Amino acid sequence: MFKRLLIAGIIIGLFLTGIWWFNLIFKPKMIADFVAKMAPPAVTVTAEPAKLESWTDRVHAVGTLIAIEGVEVATEVGGIVSNYNFDSGQNAEKGQRLLELDTSVETADLKKQKAVLQEAELNLARQESLVQRNVSSHATLETAISRRDTAVAELERIEALIAQKTIDAPFAGELGLRRVEKGQYVSPGQALVWLQALDPIWVDFPVPESEVDKFKVGAKIELTVDTYEDKVFDGEVEAFDARLSKDNRTLMVRGRLKNPDHKLLPGMFTEVSVLAGEPKELVTVPRTAVTYTLYGDSVWVATQAKPEAEKAPTVAADASGEAKSEDAKADGPKLTVERRFVRVGPVQENRVAIVEGVKAGEQVVTSGQLKLQPGAAIKIDNADALKAPAVMPKQ
Repeated sequence: MFKRLLIAGIIIGLFLTGIWWFNLIFKPKMIADFVAKMAPPAVTVTAEPAKLESWTDRVHAVGTLIAIEGVEVATEVGGIVSNYNFDSGQNAEKGQRLLELDTSVETADLKKQKAVLQEAELNLARQESLVQRNVSSHATLETAISRRDTAVAELERIEALIAQKTIDAPFAGELGLRRVEKGQYVSPGQALVWLQALDPIWVDFPVPESEVDKFKVGAKIELTVDTYEDKVFDGEVEAFDARLSKDNRTLMVRGRLKNPDHKLLPGMFTEVSVLAGEPKELVTVPRTAVTYTLYGDSVWVATQAKPEAEKAPTVAADASGEAKSEDAKADGPKLTVERRFVRVGPVQENRVAIVEGVKAGEQVVTSGQLKLQPGAAIKIDNADALKAPAVMPKQ
């Protein structure tokens, strides 16, 4: 009886030991081996090869357009507007009569003063004749001369006052909005209309002191404005300011542009690019390919998968939700990705120059980076690739 119980105990112990070994040792090891050999599904991304392009260094700045000749036409003296010879938006020639103030009082004073001058000149001639005959004294002659000179000065004063009430265009240009009407009283210094010479036109823009030595007078500039998004206006650097701003350590630069169609107007906000130096060969990638972080800038580069990776099984889900393996060599991905830290260079439109880290022709991932990790299998599908916007955001 005891022997039977011992044999039964041994059998039960072996059975329980087998169950323990299967559940706690064999089964976890099998699962771990399966998981280790299992490759995740390929991540679908878009990619584009890095290009070797010829770029010219550019200094970017924000500027303001300024008329080479521009004034706000105003009066020196007050008066009633008797007539104006222009309208809003017209072109004016140099010396063209723009506006006349009422000069009826001054005209009457002018006639009176001419009579006074005539009388003074006759009296002077008479005194000269008397002095020559020793009939009159030299003191009387000097008094006559003084009265004649006083009359001439008063006449010139009245003529100058009449001239001040007659306003002519100081230079040729385009007139702005008329802000005066006939019969209106205008005060001394009151603005009447803008007069702007629009061709050529200046653009003033600040440049950091670290970039001042990159270009000289005569360097080509390219200018864009929000009003004409697709048009680039060409010009050249004309002059540098004599000192830097002590507030932001920038130097004001002035450029000149041709403006025959008068599309550019003073006061417009502009984006200026100064072409500095000779063209250089640079490796460039799309902006979306670069990931900017505090610890460095990087790109994801597509590489050929290693043979071991190609043979690893991939996992997919069937209709019941259970995992099943596939042969990656037949249907799986053949590309993986690696993350490379790069040194970026200048930026032009929607492309970034890579100074170090990527070679021309290498495939860089342009979208889907958030789903990637080093060594992940990828599938490139450019059917829904990101497209650069028609209007690039402001820098």
